[in-house]
Amino acid sequence: MREIKLDSSYDPKKVEDKWYDLWEKEGLFEPLNDPGKPKFSMVIPPPNVTGSLHIGHALNNTIQDVLARYKRMDNYDVLWIPGTDHAGIATQNVVERELAKEGLSREQLGRAKFLEKVWEWKAQYGSRIINQLKKLGASCSWKYERFTMDEGLSKAVREVFCRLWEEGLIYRGDYIINWCPRCNTALADIEVEFEPKAGKLWYIKYPLEDGSHFIVVATTRPETMLGDTAVAVHPEDERYKALIGKRVILPLVNRAIPIIGDLQVDPQFGTGAVKVTPAHDFNDFEIAKRHNLSIIKVIDEFGKMTDEAGPYKGLDRFVARRRVVEDLSLQDLILKEEDYQIILGHCYRCATIIEPLLSKQWFLKMKPLAQPAIACVDYGFIKFYPESWKNLYFDWMKNLRDWCISRQIWWGHRIPVWYCESCGEIIVSREDEVENCPRCQTSNLRPDEDVLDTWFSSALWPFSTMGWPEKTETLKRFYPTSVLVTSFDIIFFWVARMIMMGEHFMGAIPFEKVYIHALVRDEKGQKMSKSKGNVIDPLDMIDKYGCDALRFTLLALAAQGRDIKLSESRIEGYKHFINKIWNAGRFILMNIQDLKEKDLADINFDNLLPFSKWILTRLDQTIKKVREKLEEFEFDQAAMSAYHFLWDDLCDWYLEISKVYLKRDDKKAETMALLYTVFSETLKLLHPFIPFITQELWSYLPFKKEIYLLREIFPQHKGLELSVEEKFLTSLVMEIISVIRNIKAEYNLSSQKNIPIYYKNKRVILDKIKTEVEIIKFLARLNEIVFKEEHKRELGEVVAILSSGELYFNLKDFIDFEREKQRLIKEKSKIVDKVHMIERKLNNSQFLERAPADIVDKEKESYKELSHRLRRIEELIKGLEYGS
Repeated sequence: MREIKLDSSYDPKKVEDKWYDLWEKEGLFEPLNDPGKPKFSMVIPPPNVTGSLHIGHALNNTIQDVLARYKRMDNYDVLWIPGTDHAGIATQNVVERELAKEGLSREQLGRAKFLEKVWEWKAQYGSRIINQLKKLGASCSWKYERFTMDEGLSKAVREVFCRLWEEGLIYRGDYIINWCPRCNTALADIEVEFEPKAGKLWYIKYPLEDGSHFIVVATTRPETMLGDTAVAVHPEDERYKALIGKRVILPLVNRAIPIIGDLQVDPQFGTGAVKVTPAHDFNDFEIAKRHNLSIIKVIDEFGKMTDEAGPYKGLDRFVARRRVVEDLSLQDLILKEEDYQIILGHCYRCATIIEPLLSKQWFLKMKPLAQPAIACVDYGFIKFYPESWKNLYFDWMKNLRDWCISRQIWWGHRIPVWYCESCGEIIVSREDEVENCPRCQTSNLRPDEDVLDTWFSSALWPFSTMGWPEKTETLKRFYPTSVLVTSFDIIFFWVARMIMMGEHFMGAIPFEKVYIHALVRDEKGQKMSKSKGNVIDPLDMIDKYGCDALRFTLLALAAQGRDIKLSESRIEGYKHFINKIWNAGRFILMNIQDLKEKDLADINFDNLLPFSKWILTRLDQTIKKVREKLEEFEFDQAAMSAYHFLWDDLCDWYLEISKVYLKRDDKKAETMALLYTVFSETLKLLHPFIPFITQELWSYLPFKKEIYLLREIFPQHKGLELSVEEKFLTSLVMEIISVIRNIKAEYNLSSQKNIPIYYKNKRVILDKIKTEVEIIKFLARLNEIVFKEEHKRELGEVVAILSSGELYFNLKDFIDFEREKQRLIKEKSKIVDKVHMIERKLNNSQFLERAPADIVDKEKESYKELSHRLRRIEELIKGLEYGS
């Protein structure tokens, strides 16, 4: 076999681009369309075409990549569809900002020219995030890459709109909607972000029409009173029963409006009497419909007061608020003013305070679509991981309002509707252009100016990306998809809508499982943001530590239902794990130079040395656990099982033990074969988690059938077990070595090889242990260990009680017993003080209630570690009491 030489250290920069390019060139990520194989499919949550890779993307796509690589190696035919979202408002805003640098606006360019600019921008920058996903190692099926506005998906969008229109589920009407005055477009309910803010509650006197008295209403938005068309009270409220049916004079505009009774009014809010402004409040709009009230719009699409606002016409809404309050005060119509906590809605894109406005919009009826989507989760056809997220799904699905699907922007899927200016016909068409009115045959048509909400096309993603509405082979084979990996914040935006659309248009669920991953926060548990300066850029981390280190860190921390607390030091820590794998590979490759291929075939488990059997059973148990945890989406446990096997079992134990076995001429070939087998299987096991280093090390292995790990079979659980006798022997030998190492370390004697050490036990056990004496001496760094059936403890000896037998260390020539005892007593005193201090904190209810959860957890962990150390010191002090 040729001599194998690896660099002394692993350099990811030499490896990652090289292997990714080869994988892609060889088509390893593409499905085979082999009907003989089970299928596994996923669709990537399409990142915005404006975006760049952030740490949430890194977690999401690492998890998907683990699943894709694992399933390919487990003999599945895998399709993982990538793509990007046109991100209507976000992309339009980006391009508008670029134009502003040139002193231009979209209005100056006009719609056609502006859209040309957006497509130019998309061509130049749209592939940025795709290339960044490749840097992460994402093994997407790139030949299937889609964009939400490419030709095929645009056809699917028109088809869905037309069918829903034909089924009576899409309608156009005046409705109260969320409006962003900055973006100048409607927003769906879930596109509004709410946050509390300090505000005011004004108590305003509305004089009765007969001049006898006044009724007081409380409001946080006095500028909207200019559009009031009623005052409402609860019909059972004894304070106001007699006033229902009477009228008041609306202050400032002197308009008579009725007092009505409505069950929706909360008698406990303010005075129990509320102003009704149907054009600017969702609840008031519903009250107006019930009572047939007029609707007066006093704020326009730009947040300015309209003609209906009279003397306040043209003022900004917040300026008008101040003026209205001033004018009411001058007329002595404000009874009082209170501080009040307001929950304000903001645009999710630009953070502008939204304005509820009456507007003519396109809507999709949700309740008919919601029922099947609720049922498929309720009956378990779609499973959520963790399961608790399905409750949030149900809460939202059972309280749906109709979805406002139109947006007043230019970039997006234009609503496929034309209006005949001659006869008033509304034409909804699947065609790109309509030339003549089907009713009156004239060509005097006006297209609808609005575009569809970005989430409308995203809702079709699982089937539109596979070629629907055509009946493609891809759709037939890979729909429904196997699993969706996403974050909790788009359960409403995206997950629920995909389920509704999949059920409605495919008659089948869009995915069988939904894995909701955690949010990545900083090390203190705070949300990452540029303003806080705590953002961790995944591309910087890849450049600094390598892709595998970043991936493994995210996976190791990805516990179900718990947010990730990430720091750069953690990534640096797992870089040591990557180096450990490299060093293990160097050792193994250097020590199997004489390996012959036939020796691999000669491995017989029953005839192996005890620790060779032990490492194979540990590998087998790890394979079983990794498989189980991947299937259950417990990625942290899968990753850490593999981690502990490689670091603890393979590197800390078996590689050291193999140095003894390799010196035995009769066992060298067997040991080389074992090293090769265990390491090659370990590389396969780790490949989905850390693809680059595993592929690089794999490339150096001799006798492999496949160049690429992705074409190898993922390790299978074989059910290997040690006999009871073998378990006893290996665990006792390891215990003896561990205790000797610990005692030597405690007394700063790690380098001493000539300490007299005696192991006492029954003859039958001693005979078994003696067979492994060379391993004990080598790993414990001893010249000799004496085995005895009887031993009386002598002065100057420290004793350690084992699970079977006792170890005696004669330390009289190595340590000053009294001095060592005093050192330990001093250390004990310090630890006791620390333990008492932490106990006081943990017994303080105020600390537990007020301190951040991560601080409390740290204190609990410190208490646990210090308590363990305290017990160990007490054992050591007791052991020294038999000194000189």
